[in-house]
Amino acid sequence: MSRRKLRRVFSRLWLLAPVTTLGVGCSSTWGCDAAPVQETFTLESIELADGGVATADTACEEVCAQLGARAPCSFKRSSAGLAEPDEVSCEMRYLCEGRRPEGLCSDGMVEGRVPALGALFARMAHLEAASVPAFERLADELAAHGAPERLVRAARRSAKEEVRHARAMESLAVRHGAAMPEVTVAPFGYRSLEALALENAVEGCVRETFGAVLAGWQARCAEDATVREALAAIAPDELCHSELSWDINAWVRTRLPEDAWARVEAARREAWSALERDAADSLMPEHVARQSGLPSPEVARQLVRELARTLMA
Repeated sequence: MSRRKLRRVFSRLWLLAPVTTLGVGCSSTWGCDAAPVQETFTLESIELADGGVATADTACEEVCAQLGARAPCSFKRSSAGLAEPDEVSCEMRYLCEGRRPEGLCSDGMVEGRVPALGALFARMAHLEAASVPAFERLADELAAHGAPERLVRAARRSAKEEVRHARAMESLAVRHGAAMPEVTVAPFGYRSLEALALENAVEGCVRETFGAVLAGWQARCAEDATVREALAAIAPDELCHSELSWDINAWVRTRLPEDAWARVEAARREAWSALERDAADSLMPEHVARQSGLPSPEVARQLVRELARTLMA
């Protein structure tokens, strides 16, 4: 995959994003981490489709559907002295993309009650921070396997850039009432070149490449100007990280036997399919989607399909 071709693909997909500053909204229910998350909302703040306000007599499935969420759901009382529940808990599925290191033990979940937008940025910050040891290990392993020095230097530079990205996302999380969860990664051990190639194919060529597309999309689409500014600074770096992934992919192709390379290609194909399923299954509150600028599940799935079609050709 040449850098010129990759950049053409990114430019074409980014141009599809509506530009908020031109007055075009980016209606969205796309979110971060495929694992389901229970979010809690105050009933009196939820307006139903008929214009009424949600109460404890409203089915919780109806309330969550209005929020762009789904069951399982439940009503809660915020205080033990209340006779009726005044909150509802709904399932959300957030999906952020980037290079996850092998042995990542922390899940990015935010403890306690925080605003949904803060929780999203906190999990994005957690993933950016987790990318730091992922790139540091990648650089060490590339050097150990005799990779060209330019690839080693690029991996170390990427680790430093992810530190800056994590700080930017953490700042957005704090601004919206959440703290970045601590990153916990199990100790690294030696890996074969095939193992390195497999992780790079999934986490780099697929997940990180799509994450770069999302960063550029948010930089154009987020209603929150601070989010647009932060992602506009991050997106070019993420594009370079994607390019590094494909450069590593091209190098390992020359070093692996055919049977090992076939396994790498199969893992990449499955990663695209899994990412498309995750995109279709993601959910988040409408106001969070608008402020963060993430695309709708259907649009995100189309972006995944187009990336896979072009980059796997």
